[in-house]
Amino acid sequence: MVVIVKSYQNLVLLQNLYRLKSIGFEYIDHFNINEKTSYEIPASIEELSSNIDTCHLCDLSKSRTQSMSGYGNHQAQLLVVDYSVSQVQDSSNSYYAGRSGETLKNMIEKVLGLHVENVFITHCVKCKPLGANKPSPSEYNSCKSYLYSQLEFIKPKVIMVLGQDAYTHITGDSGNFEDVRGHVIDFKGTKLVPIYHPNYLLRNPESKKITLNDLNTIKSSL
Repeated sequence: MVVIVKSYQNLVLLQNLYRLKSIGFEYIDHFNINEKTSYEIPASIEELSSNIDTCHLCDLSKSRTQSMSGYGNHQAQLLVVDYSVSQVQDSSNSYYAGRSGETLKNMIEKVLGLHVENVFITHCVKCKPLGANKPSPSEYNSCKSYLYSQLEFIKPKVIMVLGQDAYTHITGDSGNFEDVRGHVIDFKGTKLVPIYHPNYLLRNPESKKITLNDLNTIKSSL
């Protein structure tokens, strides 16, 4: 617990340094961190979401429209994890925007039989990458603790992971995605099932039958 608290102190400190830099400060006097400060780990997912909304841990904070901390039921049985925020999600501030979002919504509501309000959806990287780039490893690492904290607060029964990038970054497994897709994997005591990303299905509609089977696996695991 001491290590976690100190890590959170460093996070808050770094956020404040970014704020100082953003308003024009280029140098501040040396100072020591007060070990007896009242910095604490977020006490709720609402407090965590507020921290994500005001995060300045990476350069994406300079180009983003907003941080997208997550949407849905904080006590959801199903947690959906995408890799990064898309252009259409960022511009509309909607998690189910565009053709990909509509496809995902249909998967959740028409196949799994759940309303989107009753699941929780989030991203590995909470801000849209600059341009059409993929997030850098450092940008993902800046968000990693946020994602794991969300998993701890929500405690879902099943984590549905969208696509290889999200799966690789969450689990650290860089092997063949086809070897794990649709399988129920134990992840920190929670069932995790990686499936094709909706964008992949739009480009490869012949894979929809495979994903239907994967969704049925998820449904039976809930």
